[in-house]
Amino acid sequence: MYTYYDQYVKSAGDADAQDRWSRQLIWEVARHAVGEELVVYPLMEKHLGVQGQKLANEDRADHNKVKKLLYDIESHKPGSQQHGAILKSVMELLRPHNESEEQNDLPLLTKALGEQASGEAAANFKRTKKFAPTRAHPGAPDKPPFETFAGLMAAPIDKLKDTFAKFPTEEQKQDVKN
Repeated sequence: MYTYYDQYVKSAGDADAQDRWSRQLIWEVARHAVGEELVVYPLMEKHLGVQGQKLANEDRADHNKVKKLLYDIESHKPGSQQHGAILKSVMELLRPHNESEEQNDLPLLTKALGEQASGEAAANFKRTKKFAPTRAHPGAPDKPPFETFAGLMAAPIDKLKDTFAKFPTEEQKQDVKN
């Protein structure tokens, strides 16, 4: 996510490149959020008790703020001041959210699950992202089973829209990784 945003910022003045990098970022954030909501948060609620429910609810609230911003960004032209400001706000919300999950939530969950179950959950998360919507849907439910149904309904429409959207080429993505 951070790499895609960095590329968006570096592409200032090139609306086409900014469009591609922002679309890639939105695609990744949307899929990641739904994957967490379907796989990780229910496990936190189940295995961490009241603390897990509190953490999952806080994380869902963070996701909802990000989803609203990403939904709003669709009405602004890439390269515009509004588009850039919204994307910056998204990243300002995501950084502390991600850090909190990586430093607090996931270590607690891994400890509660054990290494094998944690590995299985990670694989399930990765698999779930393949079927998740690729755009923000802030009004959609954020808890299973309703989120699962809403996601299955939204994903094909998102993927159809994605066929007409611009993304960085695989070569551009590889250049950034190297």
